[in-house]
Amino acid sequence: MTIADRWLLPDGMDEVLPPQASRMEELRRTLLDLYHGWGYDQVMPPPVEFLDSLLTGTGTDLDLQTFKLTDQLTGRMMGASADVTPQVARMDAHSLRRQGPVRLCYCTNVLRAKADQHQGGRSPVQVGVELFGHAGLEADSEIIHLALTSLTASGAREIHLALGHIGIYRSLVEAAELNHDQERALFDALALKSPGALAEQVSASVTDPALGAMFNALGELHGDVSIIQQARDVFAGAPVSVKTALDELDALHQSVLAHFEVDLYVDLAELRGYEYHTGMMFAAYVPGYGQALAKGGRYDDTGRAFGRARPATGFSMDLKQLASLAQVLPKKGAIWAPSPADEALSLAIASLREQGERVVQALPGQRTGPAEHGCDRRLEFIDGRWLPTTLAQETRA
Repeated sequence: MTIADRWLLPDGMDEVLPPQASRMEELRRTLLDLYHGWGYDQVMPPPVEFLDSLLTGTGTDLDLQTFKLTDQLTGRMMGASADVTPQVARMDAHSLRRQGPVRLCYCTNVLRAKADQHQGGRSPVQVGVELFGHAGLEADSEIIHLALTSLTASGAREIHLALGHIGIYRSLVEAAELNHDQERALFDALALKSPGALAEQVSASVTDPALGAMFNALGELHGDVSIIQQARDVFAGAPVSVKTALDELDALHQSVLAHFEVDLYVDLAELRGYEYHTGMMFAAYVPGYGQALAKGGRYDDTGRAFGRARPATGFSMDLKQLASLAQVLPKKGAIWAPSPADEALSLAIASLREQGERVVQALPGQRTGPAEHGCDRRLEFIDGRWLPTTLAQETRA
């Protein structure tokens, strides 16, 4: 093994160095304080859990992203958390078991088997919120508003918000009485955004001409908010649940535009998280980033496997990406203290640190000076007292 082999990191794994680490910590505190102000309680899920609970109700996507290992104590399979949301759902359903709406937030490291194809590593720091126990539109609206507020607090500008509703596709599939294979083939065709492939699958699987026309139109229903009205015309003969979903999207988009300046995009054929989401879905984008910075939506009844089915809605983000949104501004400088310390110097240093100052004390034999340690002031003994004085510009250069 060469020296280079010893410091190489696995693909997709990264380390966070100064000053970005400080920026992330400041932002973590800002966001958690924001969520606290909205009534969300912080939780800290474990880094690994038994697969039986970790992957409950999440579909195959999360299964493929989960590192798996054997518990040496029980012989059972465990997984490293790749997404905090299922863990928080377990906490609400099993550990807390509170009555009424429950608001929870978190910020923790997760580990993923594969990196995102656009950007992002395999070890994001996931931050987000989950709201349990309320099935109404008010909860979805709160989640979207809090997600946009989080992005703004992180320095995001020119936010583009994409809205969708998985309930529309689910309702059409149920009305068409498709079997699993037909549903899967239709799902794949919609995901390709290919009208030809979609028409071929609809012709092969959907016997009702009216429903077939709705499926074919679904692939084209994406664009600005006028899509909602177009969809009302297209789905005039659809089940009532489709009309309800469109009403929800209409109310949500009006609520967003009343409080935020965002570019709104509606995509009724977006099926991301199909096996997981049950209602409205959203994703927030910022120019210069290849993937959504905030993703969320409704995922009712995830806690059913833990004995307590509950309405649920939430969103998550990667703190590492958020920390790169805004330029890291230089913090207040530090004070350079000489070595060795006498009692008066030690007391002066302690007093300055208690006041919130950053004091870097030289060590015996140290060759680096104030500039290398980001100091803009120096402690000097003046008139019987240790006082901070400003370093000359050339000294710090």
